Amino acid sequence: MLEVALAMLERDGSWLVQLRDDIPGIVSPGTWGLFGGHLDPGESPDQALKRELLEEINWCSGDLPFWFRHSTSQRIAHFFRSSLPLPLEDLQLLEGQDMVLAGLEELATGQVWSPKLQQARPLAPSLQLALEALRRTP
Repeated sequence: MLEVALAMLERDGSWLVQLRDDIPGIVSPGTWGLFGGHLDPGESPDQALKRELLEEINWCSGDLPFWFRHSTSQRIAHFFRSSLPLPLEDLQLLEGQDMVLAGLEELATGQVWSPKLQQARPLAPSLQLALEALRRTP
């Protein structure tokens, strides 16, 4: 069973999202998703998330609070939620086409504008799951 760890990171009322590459065969190509990725053998979800954040945005995150888990017949997704202590300019995009801080109003439209591509792209299913969980959280 495939397992992934994903980070829902908030800064000043907006959420950090990644525009995934347009590569056929990857999960949700060309859509906005959360930073994170698969667990390597023997790796815990929090270890995988720390590794992925370092690989994807060059950020050594430390411990992030676990938020919720979502399971399907194909995949288990571990979601973590935290504030982002750094400004966007201090992060280095090493994987994906773009990254932005998107407000809930924009995310609720189902698409986010990419400054680099100069176009709006849809949300990945994992980001939609996280938004649904946010709506349920008091």
